[in-house]
Amino acid sequence: MERSEYITIPELAKILGLTRIAVYKRVKKGQIKAIKIGRNYAIPKKYISDILGRTLTEKAKKEIDEAVKKTVIEYGEVLRLLGNE
Repeated sequence: MERSEYITIPELAKILGLTRIAVYKRVKKGQIKAIKIGRNYAIPKKYISDILGRTLTEKAKKEIDEAVKKTVIEYGEVLRLLGNE
């Protein structure tokens, strides 16, 4: 394994400002893509920009659009009233 191609969970935790446990849980849930090497995980550096939110996949864009639509439907009147203040 080429070290420069991967980042460890503790390194990613430091970058994100999270605990190692929080990052590990996200890896286990599949929210962060990682490969398992023995008992440890390595996160390919090519996924770091996705993790940091610098790029959005089409799936993520669609999920955001659906969430915004749902919020507007549920809270549209409240949002309009807040916008008038």
